[in-house]
Amino acid sequence: MTETYRPRRSVLYVPASNDKALAKIAQLACDAVIIDLEDAVAPADKIAAREKLAGIFANRPDANGRRREMVVRVNALSSEWGTDDLAAVAKAEPDGILLPKVDTPRDMLEVGDVLDDNFAPDSVKLWAMIETPKAMLNIGAIAELGRDPASRLDCFIAGTNDLIKDTGVLATPDRAYLLPWLMQMLLAARAGGIDMLDGVFNEFRDPDAFARECTQAAAMGFDGKTLIHPSQVEAANRAFAPSAQALAEARAVKDAFALAQNSGKGVIALNGRMVERLHLAQAEKLLAKAAAIGA
Repeated sequence: MTETYRPRRSVLYVPASNDKALAKIAQLACDAVIIDLEDAVAPADKIAAREKLAGIFANRPDANGRRREMVVRVNALSSEWGTDDLAAVAKAEPDGILLPKVDTPRDMLEVGDVLDDNFAPDSVKLWAMIETPKAMLNIGAIAELGRDPASRLDCFIAGTNDLIKDTGVLATPDRAYLLPWLMQMLLAARAGGIDMLDGVFNEFRDPDAFARECTQAAAMGFDGKTLIHPSQVEAANRAFAPSAQALAEARAVKDAFALAQNSGKGVIALNGRMVERLHLAQAEKLLAKAAAIGA
């Protein structure tokens, strides 16, 4: 995680070719937006969609008085659009660039070199779609780049639809056959010090099933979920926000360590349980998250 917490509970894909959807961004309560040049844009519309980036970022909408995080998903650099996408996005200076079909650390490093060569500020981070079998085999090495600020790597997104397509694994409501890979992504992301977002839920007209999947991902430790429809924002924000009980416990831990008699102690007793300073660090992180989202 970065030192300043940036909430990513709800991260909504918005097609760069959809003017109506773009116009609604300012009205939405999502934590972040991904302006999509890839899957959500038809081949015939890709150049026109790319040409909208400058205007989108010149008039970027805020979210309730704070600067909303805005990321652009480019087409794969191996495609006919990828190189020109990257050049245009670098000029727009978004908060992040989401790279699809990342297979190896080299895929990230090469894009980072292009950004450096084009004098993109360090504030432009790289996000990676983990959506291929090869990416899963290289997940640890890719995530390790997160420990080097020069790599710009800041976030993983689980590309569950592509993983299902490429492996032939059965897609079940409980995601039983995907869970091992999702947990492997989460573990790698934490080892690399970066955020981890869950993949999209396709059946946006089934809010109950979507809420269950959000609850599952939050319990697994994910930071948030990528969304395909504005109707999913509220449930995602709720699922990935700290509960009232968790916040009360975090405040109790922080207050206990702040007492004069506990100054310098590594371990204290609180309400009949042992509490270490690692629990204090967890509590402070949770309280920072709550402050950032206004909980």
